[in-house]
Order: sequence, then C-alpha cells, then structure tokens
Amino acid sequence: MHVRTLCRVSTQQPPTPPLSLTERRKAATQLDIARAAAELFTEQGPDGTTAEEIAQRAGVALRTFYRYFRSKQDAVAPLLAAGADRWRDSLAAAPPGSTVPSALESSIAEALAGRDDAAAEGLRRTRVLLRAAAEDPALRAVWYRVNQESEEKLLPVVATLAGPTADPLEVRLAAAAATDAIRVALETWSQTDAPVTGPGSPSDLAVRCLRELMGGMGPLTPEA
Repeated sequence: MHVRTLCRVSTQQPPTPPLSLTERRKAATQLDIARAAAELFTEQGPDGTTAEEIAQRAGVALRTFYRYFRSKQDAVAPLLAAGADRWRDSLAAAPPGSTVPSALESSIAEALAGRDDAAAEGLRRTRVLLRAAAEDPALRAVWYRVNQESEEKLLPVVATLAGPTADPLEVRLAAAAATDAIRVALETWSQTDAPVTGPGSPSDLAVRCLRELMGGMGPLTPEA
C-alpha cells in the first residue's frame, strides 16, 4: 500500500539538558556493571552467573549492584538499550524535508550497519544475549521491556518528523513498526550465523522488516 510521505517540519524538539557529574558517574557505573554481566553471560550463561560475580567483575560492592539493578538479568539492559538511544538521536537529526518512511529507513540502516569495530562488537554481544534470552524468561522479559521503553521514547521523535497535523494513531503505528522492525530483525539474526554486514545482517533484515510493516499500513493521512 501507499504510505503518505510525511515531511519533516522546521519545529525541533528542545535539546536534552546535559547530564550532571553525578548522573554521568551513575551512568558510567551502570555501564561497567552491564559489560561485566554480558561478559559473564557469554562465558558461563545467565544460569551459571550470580549477581555477586557480576559485582566483583565490575569492581563494585554487591549493594551497589542492587542499587542500580533488580536482578542479574536486568543488569544488561543498558547495553541492550544503547543502540536504540543512538538510533533515536540519528533520527531526530534527519535533514529538513525528510519523509517519515525514508528517515526511519536510513536511520535504522545506519544504526545497525556495524561500520566500525565497536558497533560490530555491540551487535555480536547482542546476538549472544538474545540467544541466551531464548532460554531465559527473565532475560527475555528485560529485552521486551527495553523495546517497549524504546518505542515510547521514539514516539515524540516520530511526531516531530510527521508534523503537527499528523494523526496521532498513525504516528504511534509508525513508531511501533520501526521498533518492531529492529526487534524482529535482531531476534532473527541472533538465531543464525549471518555476518554483521551484508545479506542477512541486522541492517539488511531490519530494512526489510520496516518496509513490510510500513507497507501494510494504510496511508498516513494528517488530521483535518
């Protein structure tokens, strides 16, 4: 079906206030714990890993671990969410005149491209975590929660791209389609041995998913 080519308007979202020193330190500690958890999950699986081991690997006290995370599975949430945070920033910076479908597609393709070593390693780490999540309901619940939170954060970005006259329902559908395209692509890729780039890669699969999901919608028509 035809998808209406909503264009970016000149209205910009207000810039996010910079984090305070305390907030930056908190985020750094959370990321250290998340990386330690991911390393241990890779080495010995979630079942074979304890919160105490994660805290020790991260160099923090166990009470510090539980100050930030409710469970060992919850500890990897910052890593699973990091890519979505960068993707939304990229989408928000789409040039004026960009249509919603094209902005979503290009930003998703770029976010999952794995163009440098750090990005490629992040995707490989996500693959390990999603494979573990297939057998661990608690870890799978964290993954679903991260995706739901990502969709909610994406909504105002898509709304700004679509413009003030866009139908809120259609904006929400677009945000849901984009989020699900990435989720399904990563889950599908994680169960294969496909490379980080090229055919069958996360970027390739996500763009395919997005086109199918957006193409199945009705035309995105602004409210009268």
